Amino acid sequence: MNDTPSAMRGLVLDFDGVVFNSAPEAYRVARRTYADVGPALPAGAPLPTPGEVHEPGLEQVFADPVYQGFVDLMPLGGRAEDYAVILSCLERGIEVPDQESYDHQQDRVPAEYREAYHARFYQVRTSFQEEHPVRWRELQGPYPELVALIRRHSSDVALAIATAKDRHSVRLLLEDHGLSALFPDDRLMDKETGRSKAAHLRELERVLGIPLPGMTFVDDKVNHLDAVAPLGVRCVLAAWGYNGARERELAKERGYVVCTLEAAERELFTP
Repeated sequence: MNDTPSAMRGLVLDFDGVVFNSAPEAYRVARRTYADVGPALPAGAPLPTPGEVHEPGLEQVFADPVYQGFVDLMPLGGRAEDYAVILSCLERGIEVPDQESYDHQQDRVPAEYREAYHARFYQVRTSFQEEHPVRWRELQGPYPELVALIRRHSSDVALAIATAKDRHSVRLLLEDHGLSALFPDDRLMDKETGRSKAAHLRELERVLGIPLPGMTFVDDKVNHLDAVAPLGVRCVLAAWGYNGARERELAKERGYVVCTLEAAERELFTP
């Protein structure tokens, strides 16, 4: 561990928005699930979709007039059920400028609806994977600079993933890109580990035998960093993920490192 900060023994990475850019896939599955389950709240106008959307590719997703609004609100959620809240806000034309506003809208959506949406979301994703495996993979891919970085330092620190995604999807994507060996199963904390990233980090402390202050956690959502900061881990906001100026300024105010891909090696591994 010659080149790593003496305090960092474990590097824990969120998956979506940190290791992989999977927003198009999440949007496609979220929209299909929303169509299956129905609107979260009444009185919403149908969400527009352009052209053929049965199995949309990247071009169709990027052309969808709802997609950018969906991505803009992604940093305020945390789990698949939050996609229903986001789509409900977009459907009803609700302005959501900050986390407090989002939390208010989330509270308006009945818990039983969110649970039903959450369960259906993973059913839809599994069907998509099995019936259209090539298209499913086309809608997501790794951040090459981040992958190169963790390969270079894979022997310097214990690498782990803490994600709200399902293990099967993460494992498929890691295998596709030759990354499985970097993240053994006991270092991959998925949605079943717990609802909060704090649960993921506590489990990794047990598995790795590394005290929490010896870990650096990289996520693209401020609310996830807020959940783990009291544990004493070093918190880093991935500025290449699903966040914007709103989240980056908030992260700076709270004392988190805001890291670009260009600065990741220096911020994460320089003593």
